[in-house]
Amino acid sequence: MAANFTPMVGSLVWLEDPEVTWIDGEVVEVNGDQIKVLCTSGKTVVVKASDVYPKDAEAPPCGVDDMTKLAYLHEPGVLQNLRSRYDMNEIYTYTGSILIAVNPFRRLPHLYDSHMMAQYKGAAFGELSPHPFAVADAAYRQMINEGISQSILVSGESGAGKTESTKQLMRYLAYMGGRAAAEGRSVEKKVLESNPVLEAFGNAKTVRNNNSSRFGKFVEIQFDRSGRISGAAIRTYLLERSRVCQVSDPERNYHCFYMLCAAPPEDIQRFKLGNPRTFHYLNQSNCYELDGVNDSKEYIATRQAMDVVGISSDEQDAIFRVVAAILHLGNVEFAKGKEVDSSVPKDKKSQFHLKTVAELLMCDAKALEDSLCKREIVTRDETITKWLDPEAAAVSRDALAKIVYSRLFDWLVEKINNSIGQDPNSKSLIGVLDIYGFESFKTNSFEQFCINLTNEKLQQHFNQHVFKMEQEEYSKEEINWSYIEFVDNQDILDLIEKKPGGIIALLDEACMFPRSTHETFAQKLYQTFKNHKRFSKPKLARSDFTICHYAGDVTYQTELFLDKNKDYVVAEHQALLSASKCSFVSSLFLPLAEESSKTSKFSSIGSRFKQQLQQLLETLSSSEPHYIRCVKPNNLLKPAIFENKNVLQQLRCGGVMEAIRISCAGYPTRKPFDEFVDRFGILASEVLDGSSDEVTACKRLLEKVGLEGYQIGKTKVFLRAGQMADLDARRTEVLGRSASIIQRKVRSFLSRKNYIMLRRSAIHIQAACRGQLARTVYESVRREASCLRIQRDLRMYLAKKAYKDMCFSAVCIQTGMRGMAARNELRFRRQTQASILIQSHCRKYLARLHYMKLKKAAITIQCAWRGKVARRELRKLKMAARETGALQAAKNKLEKQVEELTWRLQLEKRMRVDMEEAKTQENAKLQSALQEMQLQFKESKEKLMKEIEVAKKEAEKVPVVQEVPVIDHAVVEELTSENEKLKTLVSSLEKKIDETEKKFEETSKISEERLKQALEAESKIVQLKTAMHRLEEKVSDMETENQILRQQSLLSTPIKKMSEHISAPATQSLENGHHVIEENISNEPQSATPVKKLGTESDSKLRRSHIEHQHENVDALINCVAKNLGYCNGKPVAAFTIYKCLLHWKSFEAERTSVFDRLIQMIGSAIENEDDNDHMAYWLSNTSTLLFLLQRSLKAAGASGATPHKKPPTATSLFGRMAMGFRSSPSSANLAAAAALAVVRQVEAKYPALLFKQQLAAYVEKIYGIIRDNLKKELSSLLSLCIQAPRTSKGSVLRSGRSFGKDSASSHWQSIIDSLNTLLSSLKQNFVPPVLVQKIFTQTFSYINVQLFNSLLLRRECCTFSNGEYVKAGLAELELWCCQAKEEYAGSSWDELKHIRQAVGFLVIHQKYRISYDEITNDLCPILSVQQLYRICTLYWDDNYNTRSVSPNVISSMRILMTEDSNDATSNSFLLDDNSSIPFSVDDLSNSLQEKDFLDVKAAEELLENPAFEFLYEA
Repeated sequence: MAANFTPMVGSLVWLEDPEVTWIDGEVVEVNGDQIKVLCTSGKTVVVKASDVYPKDAEAPPCGVDDMTKLAYLHEPGVLQNLRSRYDMNEIYTYTGSILIAVNPFRRLPHLYDSHMMAQYKGAAFGELSPHPFAVADAAYRQMINEGISQSILVSGESGAGKTESTKQLMRYLAYMGGRAAAEGRSVEKKVLESNPVLEAFGNAKTVRNNNSSRFGKFVEIQFDRSGRISGAAIRTYLLERSRVCQVSDPERNYHCFYMLCAAPPEDIQRFKLGNPRTFHYLNQSNCYELDGVNDSKEYIATRQAMDVVGISSDEQDAIFRVVAAILHLGNVEFAKGKEVDSSVPKDKKSQFHLKTVAELLMCDAKALEDSLCKREIVTRDETITKWLDPEAAAVSRDALAKIVYSRLFDWLVEKINNSIGQDPNSKSLIGVLDIYGFESFKTNSFEQFCINLTNEKLQQHFNQHVFKMEQEEYSKEEINWSYIEFVDNQDILDLIEKKPGGIIALLDEACMFPRSTHETFAQKLYQTFKNHKRFSKPKLARSDFTICHYAGDVTYQTELFLDKNKDYVVAEHQALLSASKCSFVSSLFLPLAEESSKTSKFSSIGSRFKQQLQQLLETLSSSEPHYIRCVKPNNLLKPAIFENKNVLQQLRCGGVMEAIRISCAGYPTRKPFDEFVDRFGILASEVLDGSSDEVTACKRLLEKVGLEGYQIGKTKVFLRAGQMADLDARRTEVLGRSASIIQRKVRSFLSRKNYIMLRRSAIHIQAACRGQLARTVYESVRREASCLRIQRDLRMYLAKKAYKDMCFSAVCIQTGMRGMAARNELRFRRQTQASILIQSHCRKYLARLHYMKLKKAAITIQCAWRGKVARRELRKLKMAARETGALQAAKNKLEKQVEELTWRLQLEKRMRVDMEEAKTQENAKLQSALQEMQLQFKESKEKLMKEIEVAKKEAEKVPVVQEVPVIDHAVVEELTSENEKLKTLVSSLEKKIDETEKKFEETSKISEERLKQALEAESKIVQLKTAMHRLEEKVSDMETENQILRQQSLLSTPIKKMSEHISAPATQSLENGHHVIEENISNEPQSATPVKKLGTESDSKLRRSHIEHQHENVDALINCVAKNLGYCNGKPVAAFTIYKCLLHWKSFEAERTSVFDRLIQMIGSAIENEDDNDHMAYWLSNTSTLLFLLQRSLKAAGASGATPHKKPPTATSLFGRMAMGFRSSPSSANLAAAAALAVVRQVEAKYPALLFKQQLAAYVEKIYGIIRDNLKKELSSLLSLCIQAPRTSKGSVLRSGRSFGKDSASSHWQSIIDSLNTLLSSLKQNFVPPVLVQKIFTQTFSYINVQLFNSLLLRRECCTFSNGEYVKAGLAELELWCCQAKEEYAGSSWDELKHIRQAVGFLVIHQKYRISYDEITNDLCPILSVQQLYRICTLYWDDNYNTRSVSPNVISSMRILMTEDSNDATSNSFLLDDNSSIPFSVDDLSNSLQEKDFLDVKAAEELLENPAFEFLYEA
């Protein structure tokens, strides 16, 4: 873009700066290709015009949330945007679909709480502020909607925040797909708790990060068809094993070692541990503790996490026993033994640690010592035992520690995967990749080589994805596009992993030869890749090599490449630990068939890692990728520091700059039509006239300015690189001309106005002056005559006196001038002599100083050169010493024989490998020969055909001449024979291919069958587990029912005993719907007469008919009240009828009855249609009225008696649990009033009646919640339209003179008012108690406040001046509605909008930069927190008048207060939470109604016609 940009005087540009990378300035002078720029730092720089980039003068000061919206997409623009957002604590930024996360190095809990997750749930990508939750939600929605597996790749260098970003992604996915499981351990909880376990054993402190992951991790989260998490799997890559034994200062070893040293005292005594400083594997560094981390608490938390993921306590003890054994193993030191080149434990301390290791690993101490100090070499004839010297024994000790820790880590990962479980039926998953970023240090070893290989692979995948996204964007907009060329790093990948001939292949080859060293390996690389453009050999280096990666050149040191690439287990170690008495330790080292002999089996870590990497890329390629690039702003790990060079390097390493380059290769500038017309409409104002739409206006404008190469999409204008700068230059020119015209007119007006004022003032002054002059002339004429005489005499006197004075003065002046000239001459001569003396001394001093500097520099250079020569000689002497030591060691004949035998073994293996490679090469040669023969055959055939055609043409031309055959039969025969040979070769090759395909199909079928069997077994296990859980739930339900029945029997026992004293066979009362079944006890209806015993058959028949009659009455009541009976005098008829029937039947006093269950079932079935608010309001009115009547009538049984009864047992049903918080006893103050009225009568209620009241209260709450949620659901879609004012283009404003969106804007708010009015009228028509109406609208207005306010804080386009005016007008509509609805129904609804009212009021204030912080917090926005004010102030921008936000001093004071309150999670949360609780109690409902209101209420007319309900007339 810089090449297409032509700067002019006044243009704002970016230019390179060695200190801050990029600096902005203004062009002050243009001289051809050279321009002079005045930088913002104050200095003036002359640069080439092609080396500067344009700067967007209209870019918002707080940056943009998506960098594709930048007017100029280049390095300085991207860097400045990230910096400005980082200064505002906006750490997340989009680049298209890529999320860039800048580590704030401070806790920001408000960004990750549950409120924030709820906001991003279901929101469109890009609608809210950038966040990892948005990326996770987009991946989840795409997986659910399209059924495609997703992957989220989190990358960045150590300390950039990859681990934290991965945690937040997994938290959100667990939030979206959470599912409860047995024993409180859900799949998502296990996945989350696996993080602290893996961090404890796989993370460590490094120079760049206190919690650096020393392994790569890919978490596959599986989902079922409903979007719930059904399984998960964790894959790990390249654990840094060398850290177990080697730690450099100031780094630390893995966290688990320090946690174990800080464990409880009993664990420390059991494992014989102590201070970390006493262990060799930990005291190599002086760092033992981390700031803000308590290792003892982390130890307990890790064990709790192990419990969650399913690791038993015995397994945990075994794990930490192995960790302790590794620590003790590091303290075992060796000294020379009695025999030659032998070794033994150094002292008693080493013996103690060796014995402790044997005890912890449960193996023989002597065998452990032998495995460390000896090696057994198996030959054909015998087994030779070889002693190891102390140095080799220490190497063997470290190898044992590394392999034990590696096996332990692999076991943990496998255990976690088995515990979480995988869903075989899952067809979609989301993978989260947390992997190391590109690394380049002073010393780069094998780990950095593998890490950078990973990043090369991922970069290739990333480039292809970005290219694909660009194509999709162009296709979506339906524009013509050509192929975009991007940098492909396939040549680097071939250099590293090509087989054969790649670096990894050569490394494996070197590892298999015992005599190979890192130097021979390096020489092999130099010979193989000496002509490769990506490979180079550093100067003055003997074994280093440099690879030109996509992110820069990296020099690798090969000293430890061979050792770190070998992945074999020493046979003695394998035999020792596999025979351990500890089952856990022996399970880590299971004996294999190949390892049964005492030989060491070679395995390559590089090749295995390459295979894992290939599998990972296959998984990523089969899924839809999403990218998060983490950036570390500084190397000090401190907040509020943004280092441009560091960030820019990470952006290049992360591929962000490559993505921008790919975007710039196409159409980097993409502007929506309305924004394009608003910005560049002044270039051709005539296109805005008329009735053309924005698309036509854009086309006409671009044609008018004469641009070429642009594209018009469906919603955007696409511009080539440099075209935006050209348009801006033209726009600046037009604005400059317009400003000049305006200035000219204003200056002309001001000058004319000033001239008129001056002319008027001059006239007044002239008149006054002329009068004064006339008076002065008259006075002078009068005095002139008298003055003439006086002047004559005076002049004579003065002339005489002046002549005398002048003579005297001339003499004095001449004397003084002559003396002064003499003195000046004397002074000049003295100064000349002094200056000559000073100059001589100064020149002498400077010459001496220059000589001393040269002498000192020469001495310094000589010292440095001599030191270099001395070091070179020392290095040569060391190399010579090593060679003499090697010659002495080679004199040992026994070792020579052993080496020859091992060499023969390796040679045989190598010959086998060479034979296989030769076969593959022969096959390749045959195939190439076949292709060459086919080509030759085709060429000969074509030549033959051409000759035939030529012959035909000649024959046609000269028919008289005798035809001569032109076909060469010998050639044809040779070709046919060769063709037959090739056919036979092809057929033989096809047969071989068919045979291999058949074998492959057979093996694949067998593997598929085994996989099906395993999946079926897993599904059966899952089914059995679910069945077991259901049975357990049933058993628990039965136990709770038994407890309830026991408590009921306990309540009824004292009554039974009293009845036995009165009459031997106790009688039970029976009324409509009440039945108590007991053995050998007869029942009779209760009446006003005394109870009599009836035992005849006729009595029993009469009793049965009476019971049937009572059931019929209950059925009639249920059928009647299930209909809409309407209202009588403003009260619901159905509720009043139910209450009178239950009161007459004395159902409240029955021990057992079914009428309450029938009523509850009827109400439940009646409210199944939850979408009809009118129907819901009818039942809310009935249930609340019935609940009020029950509240006033019922009192607990025995409440007024002498002997208190037990409380009814706690309800275990759903309705009982919902109503637990709303229990209340009848008010004693209203007893007299209730007794005085005949309508409501107090009775002693039994347990069924009290349970019925609780269930009824639960239904009141449920219906209330349904109505409230229906209203919220209806308003939610409208609120999303009301928070942002419709965009108005400049053309439409110029055409119509007003915003075309005003009508649509008011219609959205009017729709909200209509919804509120509709519900209010429905509630009024159904006579819902006003207290419930108030609560509904109060909570609804609170919901409106939460939604509008949160959207304002999360969406920058809403924090504008015009949007504030728009929302303020809508809030005025709501205020008017509250006034019209009156306080009886609206209540305190208007007060619930206090947050959005104050926020909007702040947005529409002019001259915000003059307001102080105290005025904002005390007068304007007292209810808003500091975090909320800071968010609004930083997001604000004025789209109408371009006014500024608050002053920088106010912003800095807010930031200081936020830093002080950063530890308080609640104070940091700037989002509001919607309260969905039930805001009323039964007492509130009871106090809102009165009994006298039911005096004139009549029962249902349908029941009055029934003779069985004649008692309703008495009511």
